[in-house]
Amino acid sequence: MSIFSDVEEAQPIEVFHLVKVFNEDDDPSKVNLTIGAYRTDEGKPYYIPVVKKAEGVVLDSTLNHEYLPILGLESFTKAASQLLLGDITQRQEEGTIFGVQSISGSGALRVGAEFLVKHLNCTTFYYSIPTWENHHLIFKTSGFQDAKTYRYWNEETRSLDFDGFCEDLSNAPENAVIILHGCAHNPTGLDPTEDQWKKIAEIIKEHKLIPFFDNAYQGFASGDLEKDAWSVRYFLSQGFEFLCSQSFAKNYGLYNERAGNLTFVLNSVENVKAVKSQVTMIVRGMYSNPPNHGARTVSTILNNDVFKNEWMNTLKLMTDRIKAMRKSLRDNLEKLGTIGTWNHITDQTGMFSYTGLSANHVEYLRSKYHIYMLRSGRINICGLNTNNINYVAEAITDTLLNVAK
Repeated sequence: MSIFSDVEEAQPIEVFHLVKVFNEDDDPSKVNLTIGAYRTDEGKPYYIPVVKKAEGVVLDSTLNHEYLPILGLESFTKAASQLLLGDITQRQEEGTIFGVQSISGSGALRVGAEFLVKHLNCTTFYYSIPTWENHHLIFKTSGFQDAKTYRYWNEETRSLDFDGFCEDLSNAPENAVIILHGCAHNPTGLDPTEDQWKKIAEIIKEHKLIPFFDNAYQGFASGDLEKDAWSVRYFLSQGFEFLCSQSFAKNYGLYNERAGNLTFVLNSVENVKAVKSQVTMIVRGMYSNPPNHGARTVSTILNNDVFKNEWMNTLKLMTDRIKAMRKSLRDNLEKLGTIGTWNHITDQTGMFSYTGLSANHVEYLRSKYHIYMLRSGRINICGLNTNNINYVAEAITDTLLNVAK
């Protein structure tokens, strides 16, 4: 008899399970449209050149392996918060905006969620239908009792269900936490317009809800860092208090370095010391101290104008490739006369597309064509390239002809 005998096996995490199955597939025509990582037109991981340069600077310095402060590397957290929120130097100096280095975006969400439960007595959170699957797990693990949803994707029109979104927010109880995707919504690739963001902010303010922005793709929606930060900066301009998570996995290619930032926006200097002290205790009890390399690499780039400009130019090249693949997929599908309409492919932004394909379609594509995607029909556009896009379009066309939804 073992003390572990009654442990039940959990379901595999879909995206990582699919990557494993894909890697074991020896079919030469296989295509991986699953995991959210950028790929070149050759289908290879991309080591961003300026990241390599910055790592060289970090490694050539006289740094050692001593602990960082519990709340992280200040040159990183300050620059990261500024990247998202703009000119906030005065607010940072007075302490009403501060960052906490985190274990990528997931860690930022986890620390922020636990803080909201323990110290703001929050019990209910809302997430979009659909959303990144880890939102639910992170917030429930952090102690939230009630997980609720707001409408987002309209299956029939393959567009944003803005009326449903607003209605559900309007019915949320006071002090509910609303998870908002700052840009490049995962998985749909659909973002509200600026006017729609203003309406969302109005509802959140009227009903005394708490915004928590998840920002994993700044620069990956439009190629413009400023444009992709518009939603969060608008909430800042309207006097909200809120939290923001940032990940530097996608826009720096630092997937396994886990470089993230959690920004707190407060309206009162009097509360800063207490909030920081309690966040410190949460971090201390969770992972105690953040890692150095990824954060210092990002800091080196953000605090060097030459490096930062090179990074921004590279982001533009990466997003231009994504946009080209979106257009090519849509053009191919329309040229083939594929069942349905495909304008939503180019209406969406960022790394992902919510194709509208069903679980049955996805299974057929995997079994017959060795094309891998999530059961929801979400694909990573970066997995498409000039060598496989015709094949993928032809496979989708055949699937819709021969498989019931």
